[in-house]
Amino acid sequence: MADPTLTEALGPALDAYAELAELAEDVEDEWTYITDLSTAWRERLEDVAAARGGEQLDATIVDALTAVAEEARAIEDPHRAIDWLSTYPQVVLFALGERP
Repeated sequence: MADPTLTEALGPALDAYAELAELAEDVEDEWTYITDLSTAWRERLEDVAAARGGEQLDATIVDALTAVAEEARAIEDPHRAIDWLSTYPQVVLFALGERP
């Protein structure tokens, strides 16, 4: 089987990010910050997908994206989720060889 495209590999990573943002929204006092932050990073990741979506990714990159998504999904504390809203996309971008 061929290596997945960036778009195919990024889909589950974006899903994990959406779950992280949803968990963070439990902190009502930070709702605007959370929404603005998650929207900005999602747009950045979607821009990468638009520019490089058809590019096939090496299995090691896909493994890295899977591992960071699993770490994000393991977070249960909404306050920790807020911290990860900016960390997570930077790790994803680094794995893809992109600037944050």
